[in-house]
Amino acid sequence: MASEIKLPSLGDNVASGDVIDVKVAVGDVVQKGQALIEVEAEKTTAEVPSGVAGRVEKLLVKKGDKVKPGQVIALIEGNGQASAVTSAPAASPKAAAAPAAAASAVPTPVPPKLAPIILPPVDENRTVHAGPATRRYAREYAVDLAQVPGSGPSGRVTQDDVKNYLRVLATGGGTGGGVKIPPMPNFEQWGAVTTKPFESIRKRTAEHMSLCWSLIPHVTQNDVADVSDIEAFRKQQEGKIAGKLTVTAFVLKACAILLKQMPQFNASLDTQKGELIFKNYYHLGIAVDTERGLVVPKVRDVDKKSVYDIAKEMTDIAEKARQRKLNADDMQGGTFTISNLGGIGGTGFSPIVNWPEVAILGLSRSRMQPVWKDGQFVPRLHLPLSLSYDHRVIDGADAARFCRKLAELLENPLVMLLHA
Repeated sequence: MASEIKLPSLGDNVASGDVIDVKVAVGDVVQKGQALIEVEAEKTTAEVPSGVAGRVEKLLVKKGDKVKPGQVIALIEGNGQASAVTSAPAASPKAAAAPAAAASAVPTPVPPKLAPIILPPVDENRTVHAGPATRRYAREYAVDLAQVPGSGPSGRVTQDDVKNYLRVLATGGGTGGGVKIPPMPNFEQWGAVTTKPFESIRKRTAEHMSLCWSLIPHVTQNDVADVSDIEAFRKQQEGKIAGKLTVTAFVLKACAILLKQMPQFNASLDTQKGELIFKNYYHLGIAVDTERGLVVPKVRDVDKKSVYDIAKEMTDIAEKARQRKLNADDMQGGTFTISNLGGIGGTGFSPIVNWPEVAILGLSRSRMQPVWKDGQFVPRLHLPLSLSYDHRVIDGADAARFCRKLAELLENPLVMLLHA
């Protein structure tokens, strides 16, 4: 009797993936554990192995198909027992320890999508009653008050009404189901054009960034850190140790120290339950630029690792990202993210917070700057810091303190030893 090979779980809340490669053909003889297909989901790729040895009797998927956990992907004729692969390669220890029957029974549940809040219809010809502060706020955000339902006496529009109107539009609500996207113009009328599909990884990035921008009120705090001493020490270590120390590794270590001291930066906001979730672990995401787009693998338990270990792990995980070897576990469970554009350039930017996190740190290119010290100008290497944060959870003063404390740690790296 042929054994059914089923697609394993692709990660928490991942409902489907795309088949990007089929590695066998009908009639091939395969060994237990041999890869049958390769699936991409949520910026990760995973090879799905056969659970038994035997001959491929039937392939039920092809390249380009969308597949779901629990779906049968192949039938293998052999002596082995019917098997559903129960975990993706390199899954977390917790997932690997799960009973096979439980893992193969039901696809990973996906949280239901919340229906958009619909604003009540308004009479656009009505006389709008609103105070000066409300009108000023509406002008600042280019809001037509005639479109905003009023909750005050006699339909008076308040500032909270305008804020609610903006929130509803951002999350896809409104009287007509949200802001309507106009059709694209016919660009060919002005000249030749070339089109290509919006690649799956970029599409998922676009969807996630839209979600992050819609849900989180962003503010960015900028500062600068003197990393001259770190850079001098880093260069001294070249050739003395295996691997490569980077300034970013020191930044990760410093951030882990600060996240313990300022736990609101390591939290998530559950608006449905009305509570803050403080994580007592420190898994920091590192944005990696790849040919297929941006991915954010995690360096786990940064607080428990040395700067050298962090640097080595960053190198390894970045290489996995570029070789498309990341798995679901590499991408999940982050508490804080760092995006380093210093290798490209720039003096600062406003990174988008990676929901459900509440803060992200951007690093730009370090530059030598003259600094007045001991009666003379001396050259010092300055690293620009850009901290974007969720203003519902983090106050501006705390963001400024975080940046200053981070700069002080980087300017006095020996202090990090006190927190090892």
